[in-house]
Amino acid sequence: MNVTIYDVAREANVSMATVSRVVNGNPNVKPSTRKKVLEVIERLGYRPNAVARGLASKKTTTVGVIIPDISNIFYAELARGIEDIATMYNYNIILSNSDQNKEKEFQLLNSMLAKQVDGLIFMSAYLTEEHLQEFKKSPVPIVLAGSSDDQSEMPSVKIDYGKAVYEAIQWFIGKGHKRIAFVSGPLHEPANQKEKVAGYRKALEEAGIPFDEELVIEGDYTYDSGIEAADKIFESEDKPTAIFVGSDEMALGVMHGIQDRGYRVPEDFEIISSDNTRLAVMIRPKLSTVVQPLYDIGAVAMRLLTKYMNKEDVDNHNVILPHHIEFRQSTK
Repeated sequence: MNVTIYDVAREANVSMATVSRVVNGNPNVKPSTRKKVLEVIERLGYRPNAVARGLASKKTTTVGVIIPDISNIFYAELARGIEDIATMYNYNIILSNSDQNKEKEFQLLNSMLAKQVDGLIFMSAYLTEEHLQEFKKSPVPIVLAGSSDDQSEMPSVKIDYGKAVYEAIQWFIGKGHKRIAFVSGPLHEPANQKEKVAGYRKALEEAGIPFDEELVIEGDYTYDSGIEAADKIFESEDKPTAIFVGSDEMALGVMHGIQDRGYRVPEDFEIISSDNTRLAVMIRPKLSTVVQPLYDIGAVAMRLLTKYMNKEDVDNHNVILPHHIEFRQSTK
């Protein structure tokens, strides 16, 4: 049989309210009484009922995290940052994969709310007006990690994606490159179209280099789409000499596609990738990459959520974390 708070109170010869105060760390308990109750808890093996405590306090100390794909290194590193800070603040995590499917995202959102989570962290590359309407109906706070909505209405943590791409293209231009390809993630995603492609175009325009639609190649962040992007690059008569790739995994595909044709990186093609996951240093040559502080994005998003859940003051609802370019062997 499960040991209950009543059993502990009877054995320690105190009230159930006293046991509750001890379990919840309330300082208004005499040291001798606290010691006696803790000894009984240890001897009986009592474990507080989280569901019952949640009903009483209207808090479950549980946070829902909706993530597109936990097997993707990008999201795995974000999730690690979330979990570490959640643990620090005594929250438990319910983690779910949405597969970047809108219907499944809404289903998971409602499922999390039904489980009485105290807050939610949501990750998705594609946020629609429908998403925002669902978020606004939520009875608990929601923070976006690694993305933001068009109007920056939702609390969010990310880097300045447009500026990161702009700086990478600027660097290529400074090295004398005139034909620079951009292998992007899905172009219907706002972060790609409105931020990253915009940063790419801005750098070209400032240097007086015409924008060529043929040099913007759409992928889906996977290795296979990187291979396909390399195929498209070699279909062009006027091939690029530099390539910016929107994720490390795609960059591996691009690089292998180039090498399979007998060309070399960086001698024939210079490459800068994005995200700086472990893959960037597992390939040879090692990838030069935009360093996105993935762990920090997750950690800061979780800390921001704790502030909302505890009704603390929040000075900045939309946090932009710093980035930089780590130059390795895929650039000269």
